Amino acid sequence: GDVANIYVDDGPPAIKSENARINGWTFVDISERDLGSYVEEARKIVAERVELPPGYSISWAGQYEYMQRAKAKLKTVIPLTLIIIIVLLYMNFRSMVEVLIIMGSIPFSLIGGVWLMHSLNFDFSVATAVGFIALAGVAAELGVLMLVFLNQAYRSRLERVENKQGKLSLAELKEAIVEGACLRVRPKIMTACAIIAGLLPIMLGSGTGSEVMQRIAAPMVGGMVSALILTLLVVPAVYMLWRSFELEK
Repeated sequence: GDVANIYVDDGPPAIKSENARINGWTFVDISERDLGSYVEEARKIVAERVELPPGYSISWAGQYEYMQRAKAKLKTVIPLTLIIIIVLLYMNFRSMVEVLIIMGSIPFSLIGGVWLMHSLNFDFSVATAVGFIALAGVAAELGVLMLVFLNQAYRSRLERVENKQGKLSLAELKEAIVEGACLRVRPKIMTACAIIAGLLPIMLGSGTGSEVMQRIAAPMVGGMVSALILTLLVVPAVYMLWRSFELEK
């Protein structure tokens, strides 16, 4: 009693500071909804109902802060990835039409990944964005393989007709495209099945880190199904429209 007054009072268990300002933390655990929409809703409610005294401020940190940083990086990485794919495709085909056929097919090949994410109740996150970037690369590769064989079949048939001093008809063009597409059925199915079989254990597994890996694998597993259907059915049809238009001209 001579040196201090001892009493019990409510207060913080420790005094913390950051950037030379005393601060306190409120920890929030979120389940069954995405982090971004929760923070946006919480910000509005806090702004409406909480009056901060002078000198006080609120900041949202933790995983939300990491997500914001990752989004900013993805805004650079995704366009850069697409530009690199376009440049490489043009260097290979030297035709902007063929590049557009492949790039136009990529969004449709992502449909399967979106549907599988929806069925598994996965929210869009950095991990799923990585999965979609990888899927876009594989889908572009499948489109390249299909176009290479379609071009080979088309040029082979065109050369055969020209040697006979004739002109390629629409019926012969269709036969050439069917022939080129059929040559790629087995390799494409094998490629898709190998990727799906390799990713299924990751998507269905459990344990440390499985939640992140599942969200990377899910877009690729679902996307490979739609990419396979697209490259076997839609790409040859678009190629047929393009070549038939050239023939008419």
